[in-house]
Amino acid sequence: MKLATLDLPGSAGTRKIASWAILFFAALTLAACGGSGSTTATNDPVPTAECDPADPGTAAECGTVMIALTDADGDFLNYTVDVVSLKLETANGRIVETLPRRSRINFTDYVDLTELVTIATIPPAIYVAGTISLDYSDAEILVEENGDPKEAEVTDTSGVKLIETELRIILPERDQLVVTKGRPALLQLDFDLAASHKVDLAPMPAKAESEQFIVAEISPIDEKDIRVRGPLVGVDEDAMSYTIALRPFHERDGNFGRATVHIANDTEFEVDEVMYAGIDGLRALAAAGPGTPTVAKGTLNVAAREFTADLVLAGASVPGIDRDAVVGNVIRRDGNFLTIRGATVVPSDRRAHFHDDVVVEIGPNTKVFKDGDRLADLSTDAISIGQRVTVRGNQPMPTTDALAPQILFDATEGVVRMHVTHLSGIVNTVMTGQTDITLHSIDRRRAEIFDFAGTGMEANVDADPNNYEVATGNLTLADFSSGKPIVARGFPTAFGMAPPDFTGRTIIDYTDVRSALGVGWGAAGTAMPFTSIGPDGLILNNRNEDIDERHYIKQGPVLIDLTMLDSDTTIVPRESDRLAFYIGSADSVRMYADFADFAEDLSESLLGGENARSMHARGSYDVDTNVFTAYKIGVYLLEP
Repeated sequence: MKLATLDLPGSAGTRKIASWAILFFAALTLAACGGSGSTTATNDPVPTAECDPADPGTAAECGTVMIALTDADGDFLNYTVDVVSLKLETANGRIVETLPRRSRINFTDYVDLTELVTIATIPPAIYVAGTISLDYSDAEILVEENGDPKEAEVTDTSGVKLIETELRIILPERDQLVVTKGRPALLQLDFDLAASHKVDLAPMPAKAESEQFIVAEISPIDEKDIRVRGPLVGVDEDAMSYTIALRPFHERDGNFGRATVHIANDTEFEVDEVMYAGIDGLRALAAAGPGTPTVAKGTLNVAAREFTADLVLAGASVPGIDRDAVVGNVIRRDGNFLTIRGATVVPSDRRAHFHDDVVVEIGPNTKVFKDGDRLADLSTDAISIGQRVTVRGNQPMPTTDALAPQILFDATEGVVRMHVTHLSGIVNTVMTGQTDITLHSIDRRRAEIFDFAGTGMEANVDADPNNYEVATGNLTLADFSSGKPIVARGFPTAFGMAPPDFTGRTIIDYTDVRSALGVGWGAAGTAMPFTSIGPDGLILNNRNEDIDERHYIKQGPVLIDLTMLDSDTTIVPRESDRLAFYIGSADSVRMYADFADFAEDLSESLLGGENARSMHARGSYDVDTNVFTAYKIGVYLLEP
């Protein structure tokens, strides 16, 4: 059992932290309950009301906290562990459990979205600390090696395999969690697998070294779509909303609280495999009746604590309810046989699991739906290479072995739902209505694993990853984008109908592509990680002789070697929106929202004899000026 504690500004205690560069819980987001902004708490706790969460008779005296989970992109194909408990602690020492039962979670499912985990009924109070317990005894961890999955074992920094961990949260005095009656508080867990682990592919199994800790933010830094799941409780047509009994992930029972889902006139519904919109969808949901399974994806208005759905699936349309389901990307198509790579299999009678390759058979009776295009009359010809899909059908030969040979899945009488697919690459040419790119990855899988045979109207115009044609419509890129990273979100062209190869709904050029900077200075660290530290920014010492194998900026698909740049890299905070800065050492973390305070602490710590072991930052990078503009920066320090 390992315990990591956090002592933050305003708290009593030492100035220590577990490693930022191998951060497990990268961000804990706290939105306080008063007004639309943050709430400042004091050391004087709000008296705990006479609320017993286990007693419905005291419900009127209780408050609620909405807890959500998300992740950042990492090196893992699958990272499934059990979350045993999440406890919160008041200033006067009262401890309450917010999870009704242990839940099995695959953190890699939450790179592109956030899941609402629970809406817990708890006593009104100021919550100053908490504890999260994780169980690795039945973990399913897979990394990618040369395009293939490989089992991995998670260890602590001394090489001991993780079995069970308990992680302590201590919240900063100014940004503690305030729970009151009548308005839910919000707490979001952000698991950054990329920053939290150092992966060694050589051993069998691979080794993923992790040092786990939690830091606290007063508001979300990354905003994503939110997913809300659970059986229907009731529909309110006048309020354009419905209520569910929340059941996150693929849980089939348990009381995780009640959630209200609001809809708009253009909210897309699929109820028992029939398409609707707006009020018609809400009425179809009401006709399906209480207990009908639902899953919704949309946006959360943080200030109002109001969730509005863009897409609602209900009844037989929910994966894993009446039929088995597979989620992943099409990497090959041979007639009516689709090979799905990186598949999550959701059986109707067992827990979900990962399987790298699943072969799906489709046919004339297979229904095809497309996110955001409910009126489209689609056949299976619409499903092409790279497409991200959820397939509902039957797995005739069940297996839970992630590395077993490819398994078969029958969707000849089933349904395929096509989802928005993500590309990354390098711009070759820009013209009106089209951008041709060198394709690097599709939904974070390398382009080399995709077989584009058959995508073109003729064999000689099949999609070519070296010159992948993206239709951009009215989305424009500057002419000087040639040679720069690009990210596109949209749909591959129907099979056999290319060119173009892909239609982009969103195009992000290099000026806005999210970038990550990671650098390490070895086990002993370095006394001179920066040539300058000031209230306006840091200048990284790119020539430091202590720099280890971590010395890159990842800009979209491009890795930039810091040691090969002509000048030292300048790191500055972005000028608007939310920011988060961390300084850590062995067993605690100090968090700042103000860069000047962060820089002052960092400078004093280094002058006081502490060495820097690693740094991780997220933001955007200008290769021409060698300036990294960050919204998150963390530095891990070694005490003398």
